[in-house]
Order: sequence, then C-alpha cells, then structure tokens
Amino acid sequence: MSKQFLTAIPTKPVVLGKLGSTYGIHGWLRVFSSTEESESIFDYQPWFIKRAGEWQQLELQGWKHHNQDLIIKIEGMDDREAASLLTNCEIVVDSTQLPPLEAGDYYWKDLTGCQVINTEGYQLGNVIDMMETGSNDVMVVKANLKDAYGMQERLIPFLDGQVIKNVDLNAHLIEVEWDPNF
Repeated sequence: MSKQFLTAIPTKPVVLGKLGSTYGIHGWLRVFSSTEESESIFDYQPWFIKRAGEWQQLELQGWKHHNQDLIIKIEGMDDREAASLLTNCEIVVDSTQLPPLEAGDYYWKDLTGCQVINTEGYQLGNVIDMMETGSNDVMVVKANLKDAYGMQERLIPFLDGQVIKNVDLNAHLIEVEWDPNF
C-alpha cells in the first residue's frame, strides 16, 4: 500500500466501525459497521485508521455486499497479505462529519465518559461503553472503586423518560431512576 500524505487528520475522531478479515486473494476486507444502517458507514469519508501511532487515510476503491457481509477494496491494496495487516483496525472519521441530532437523541461517543447518578444522588459510576440489544441501547457503567454495593459494572437500559431522567452533556452527567444494588 502506498503511503499517503494527509491533508488533514481527524481532530475529533469517532469510531464508526472496524476492518475485519480478508476476503479472497485480491486485497478485499470485511467491514463491521457501527452505524444504524450498515451501508451508512460509506456516507462518511475520508476514513482513517491508526497504525503504530500514526494516522493513515484510506481511499476506498469500492465496496459491495457478499452474503451478510460488507466487503471493501482499498486503493492500492491488491493482495491478501497486505490487506491482512489492516485486520482489526478501527475505522475512524472526524465527528464534524456527523449530522446534527434532534433534541433527545445522542451519539454514543457523547455519552461515553459521563458520570451517572441516580435520582437520590448516588454516584453509580461512569459510562465506559454502549451496547445495542435490539429492543433498546444499554449503558455499561463502570462503578466507582469504593462502590457501597460492591459493584464493578452496571448495565443500565437507555430508556428515555423511564430510566433516563436527564442528560446534561455540558456537565457530562446522566441522571437515572435506578437502584444502585442492580
């Protein structure tokens, strides 16, 4: 793969997916998309990956469906061995490319790191990840070191109005109706 000189690097990087295993002998790779509609990942360009601490911009030559997978061809990558070096690299774009959201909607990246407290003021911990379960999203909350209930992690459903009472992104604070023993 030819080394490309970047005109820009992502100043506010956000992960939209991951490069998977190789497909075939001509340098195709599987793509795992984190976007709501898997093909939407191609709406956000350019893509960046980080290898050995350096940002690299990827130029897509093409993409297609293969069975249940999405596969891509990267410009200048024509063999399986070269493509295999990119397996498991996260696909990153600059978050300024993402469309603005309506009130009450949040990007997962904005919730990660927020402190979570319940309506009684108990500090449940910080959001370290989000999961999609099909019926609703779930916050993975890492409990504080000296959690009174001995919890290490809590899985709290992101149900606006029912569980989620208030989200203040400026204060990095999420208020929830949740029993700290769960």
